[in-house]
Amino acid sequence: MIQSLPIPMTVDQFLDWYPANSTQFRYELHNGFIKQMPPPTGDHELVIAFLVKQILLECARFSKPYDIPKMGLVQSNEGESAFLPDVLLLNRLNLVNEPLWRNKSTVSQASSIPLVIEVVSTNWRDAYFTKLGQYEATGIPEYWIVDYAALGGRKFIGNPKQPTISIYSLVEGEYQVKQFRNGDRIESQVFPDLNLTAEQIFQSAYPQ
Repeated sequence: MIQSLPIPMTVDQFLDWYPANSTQFRYELHNGFIKQMPPPTGDHELVIAFLVKQILLECARFSKPYDIPKMGLVQSNEGESAFLPDVLLLNRLNLVNEPLWRNKSTVSQASSIPLVIEVVSTNWRDAYFTKLGQYEATGIPEYWIVDYAALGGRKFIGNPKQPTISIYSLVEGEYQVKQFRNGDRIESQVFPDLNLTAEQIFQSAYPQ
């Protein structure tokens, strides 16, 4: 018996397929193929919650027109891909120009996306390979990879491995990276006055 090969789908087809009110599973589209995301751990969720709180406080402090949706997809400009970042910072002022936002919670324009953050889990290659290249091609100004459990490959976080935050900033269309560990103060172009260390972010995974 000959098995048929899976057929890739477009982003539009993926968005129409996406299960309504799906809470048990989350999905992304990687180059036309659906990928079910692994369920998050409690530690992973605490890091996300901490980052969301700190960023929203910074937005309020400087009256920035930014929001963080509970669930929002980023459509890549290269291939048929749609990603679900752990933290997606939206520029409200540009959402009127996003044709898929109102009905599909999906953005594709760099002007709508000042910052995305991925908190590394067991599928760390997605953050360091797939999404890094696609976010760069989309023109997203800043991309954080928060590897609080040192899961990434040694060529990304050093040998021996250690918890690392990699911040990629777009310079002339290409990402330039700075890395932060231990007590290093985070340096962000989007939030230059952010007073936060890498260790504070790492420790948020392990409540006292």
